[in-house]
Amino acid sequence: MTIRNFFGVLGRSAFIAASCVAASTASAQDLTPKAPPQSRPILLIGGTVHPVSGAAIPGGHVLFDNGRITSVGAGEPRLAGDVLRIDVSGKHVYPGLFGAITDMGLNEVASTRATVDVRETGDFTPEVRAAVAVNPDSAHFPVARSNGILTVGVAPSGGRVPGRVSIMTVDGWTWEDMTVLDGAALSVVFPRVRPVTDWWMNRSEDDQMKDIAEDLEELNTFFDQAQAYIRQRRDNAVGPVDQRFEAMRPFLPDAQGNAPSRPIFLYASDVDQITQGLAWALEKGLRPIVVGGRDAPLVADMLKQYDIPVIVTGTYGFPKRDDSPHDDAFTLPLRLDAAGVRWCLASGDETANERNLPYQAAKAASYGLNPDRALRAVTLSPAEIMGVGDRLGSLEVGKSATLIVTTGNPLEVTSDVEMAFVEGRQLDLSNRQTKLFEKYLEKYRQ
Repeated sequence: MTIRNFFGVLGRSAFIAASCVAASTASAQDLTPKAPPQSRPILLIGGTVHPVSGAAIPGGHVLFDNGRITSVGAGEPRLAGDVLRIDVSGKHVYPGLFGAITDMGLNEVASTRATVDVRETGDFTPEVRAAVAVNPDSAHFPVARSNGILTVGVAPSGGRVPGRVSIMTVDGWTWEDMTVLDGAALSVVFPRVRPVTDWWMNRSEDDQMKDIAEDLEELNTFFDQAQAYIRQRRDNAVGPVDQRFEAMRPFLPDAQGNAPSRPIFLYASDVDQITQGLAWALEKGLRPIVVGGRDAPLVADMLKQYDIPVIVTGTYGFPKRDDSPHDDAFTLPLRLDAAGVRWCLASGDETANERNLPYQAAKAASYGLNPDRALRAVTLSPAEIMGVGDRLGSLEVGKSATLIVTTGNPLEVTSDVEMAFVEGRQLDLSNRQTKLFEKYLEKYRQ
């Protein structure tokens, strides 16, 4: 083969590979039309209304206009003007489900690097905003919303401080349309505090402890520098601007020592990691929310004392220790609830499986958790913990008309979501899976 032929073959191979990437990316694109704005008041009447913040209302109603709920209660309210009346008798009305942590919109096809945008280069990138990188046409959004998940906390990952979490809806033409709260929290991955002794670890315990000490020193240095920067800018606003440290402002005490306006997501699971991470965060005046929290019940007193919530990252898991009970992951929500710790539930799953969030809650309910608490864990509790409880998570007057109409409890796998509204806009609940179902159903009809 000549050099020219070699590079010709190489060029054709590169073209084919690029075409495959483009095809896989295009096939993952959501072609579902976006929901139009709400044009007139909508009344859902006759179904069982589940406000979550209160008792269920049989034969109730929910009225909403301009994307906000204007009436919730029993019977039919007085109506004036042109109102779209939808009879949902025999159905159930719930607030939309809330996935507290996900990378939907940032991670499309894991095997195609061009569609994965979950992390930035470097270990300390607080200036990263998850919202601006979200792909509104991700094929994962329609699948999630068809199962009732209407709001998500999109979080970057990788590194020690990977960036800021954004609360997003699952429908919109642009990331601006979808954003509910940008920079809702700052992700901080606290270093593990014990060496790994599993069979696959090829580094000595001493070397691991050195790495742990270095990681903690780097984290301390970064936060100390950020706080020093804020103090310096207070005294000399003309000095140079550092975008990384500017991004830290909402998550640090201000120059006068006032509490931060936004929390940090402190990723920690082992009991030592949680206790040391919380001690570190409180010493620096931060507002921590524990993410993961596998051993959180062991430090429940500390969590309650400082009113620190926990985001449980899923109930589908194996026991961590040899002497742990087989249902350790299944009963974690129950144990936190019994201990009086504020908590909510995230799927902890890969992007494509965010749709399984309600069944993660159902698993906890099947192992003793009150079903109402399980529902709250994926609706009102994440909204409250993440700072948008005044807008989302329950069916109350003044809140966003982000809700679903179902055939039964959304935590039950046999229930279907028949209608969904985001800020009053009715969503098209079709997706690639429903289209394939219809396609092959027609095949066998013929």
